[in-house]
Amino acid sequence: MNKLILLGALVYAGAASSGTLDDVRANGVLRCGVNSGLVGFATQDDAGDWQGFDVGLCRAVAASVLGDASAVEFIPTSNKTRFTALLSGQIDLLVRNTTLSASADANLDFPAINYYDGQGFLAPKALGATSAIDLFDKSVCIQASTTSALNLQEYFEKHNIGYTPIPVTSTAEAQEAYLSGRCDVYSSDLSGLAAIRATFETPSDHILLPEIISKEPLGPVVRDDDSEWAGVVRWVLNALIAAEELGVTSANVEELSQGDAKPEINRLLGTEGALGELLGLEADWAVGAIKAGGNYGELFEKNIGEHTPVGLTRGLNAQWINGGLLYSPPFR
Repeated sequence: MNKLILLGALVYAGAASSGTLDDVRANGVLRCGVNSGLVGFATQDDAGDWQGFDVGLCRAVAASVLGDASAVEFIPTSNKTRFTALLSGQIDLLVRNTTLSASADANLDFPAINYYDGQGFLAPKALGATSAIDLFDKSVCIQASTTSALNLQEYFEKHNIGYTPIPVTSTAEAQEAYLSGRCDVYSSDLSGLAAIRATFETPSDHILLPEIISKEPLGPVVRDDDSEWAGVVRWVLNALIAAEELGVTSANVEELSQGDAKPEINRLLGTEGALGELLGLEADWAVGAIKAGGNYGELFEKNIGEHTPVGLTRGLNAQWINGGLLYSPPFR
């Protein structure tokens, strides 16, 4: 199909139906569902301002759509309320350690993956466990109504490990139960376990066991009936990933947006091509996304990287050119 015809068709299709993108613009604010409190990912500081890796993606989307990274209303959600909040229209976007699975994808849309995770175990050093095999007859805190509960059951059944599940409904309840001794071990996504451990008075008294018992691809979630909005969220995240690979940062994006020798940087930043128009955004939408909090690597290192209390290595979340899974489709 001729590129001009394709462009016209896509622009017309976007204008012909009202969806979340139009609603966000009409409201002048992005309502973003986040964790009610997970260090490094989504927490409020002493001034009440939201900070974190997931928060950074919300701000990048707001900057791309509204031209203002601060035009976000952060709405805390739990495992129990997150999908209801999204499907009811209470929030426009969910960015909250949510696993893409076949059942979740049947009724929702996961535009992309922003963190490749896996389920593990947090245990006190004093317990003496060095492996999940040592957890026979132990009690394990697990968040109900999550893939984690099913993964735990299947893993222990497979290895004939008897255990007592202690259901909890939130990260805060899990932390309280674990520290009070109501459960011996807590099992969840490794990123979440590292974040929780960072809040302990003596984090070094607690260890992450070596086993990873599942694949947990985490990503932003939107309603299933709005492909235009899903495309916006997908390409905002792709812009942050591509920016890191191309060396575009919050410090140099303004200069590079004046024009660069590399065609893909020009297309990313809107000085060449019509990608903004195809998405229903301004030409420089990606410039705002990158300025909001930095590229993917900047967001990672600032909030959850090795030099933060959370202390996560890039691992699977390294760029593909560095042996990881992080990969943006071409900007062309």
